[in-house]
Amino acid sequence: MSRTFLATLHYDGTGFVGWQRQAAGRSVQSEFERVLHRIFGHRTVAHAAGRTDAGVHAVGQAVSFSAPASWTFHTLRRALNALLPRDCWVESVHPMQPGFHARKSALTRRYRYDIGLDDAAASPFRRGFEWALGRPLDLDVLRASAHLLGGEHDFRAFAAKGDKPHYRCRLSLAEWRARPEGRGVSFHVEADRFLHHMVRMLVGTMVEVGLGRRPVEDIWTLLQRTDNAATSPPAPAHGLYLVAVTYPPDLFDRSVGDTRATAALG
Repeated sequence: MSRTFLATLHYDGTGFVGWQRQAAGRSVQSEFERVLHRIFGHRTVAHAAGRTDAGVHAVGQAVSFSAPASWTFHTLRRALNALLPRDCWVESVHPMQPGFHARKSALTRRYRYDIGLDDAAASPFRRGFEWALGRPLDLDVLRASAHLLGGEHDFRAFAAKGDKPHYRCRLSLAEWRARPEGRGVSFHVEADRFLHHMVRMLVGTMVEVGLGRRPVEDIWTLLQRTDNAATSPPAPAHGLYLVAVTYPPDLFDRSVGDTRATAALG
């Protein structure tokens, strides 16, 4: 007999080819499943809420997997953190209702993109975790650009080329904020779904606007396009973080576990 669990995972994406298991290269999924195999003694598939690209970080990646019913969320978290590599860390583990799936059950996902505008952004302790732009951006103009993104739009101009059923996404949050201690700015975005490279292409284009190289109106013009030919290059991967994933509260098994923590997630 088994039970479904949800792990909230942090990882430094620098040394990974992304979340998804691939034929070549080190992936977060392969590392996580290697540990599950070791503690359960058989192959176990892990599903993530978002397939982050190479170099992208996470401080709230949601990962679902099945475990023998004898395991508790406390013992699972301890075992996972004891065996995972140093660039991964499990913040919490929660028991879930049968049928839960980290990707299919998600309501929204939230990302953050960090940009360093000060000289110290070039420090080796920062430059791998933010875009070390090192020059001023007009925050008011950035905010005006982000304001145009709210609601539901066709985002094919801000997506890598591919064959998808549709390119519509509903953004419930799209805003730029000043980072503490004068370290620059961050873009915060939440949506029901994201397209491949979407956040990085949005950031890359809005930075061009914030530098005065494109007018704010270009954002709206691009939302009307059916291709990405006029979109600015995507921002570097290492400034992007998967921050949080939301789920319907009734998918959490509140009969066991830390209900205070699950309420925060759900």
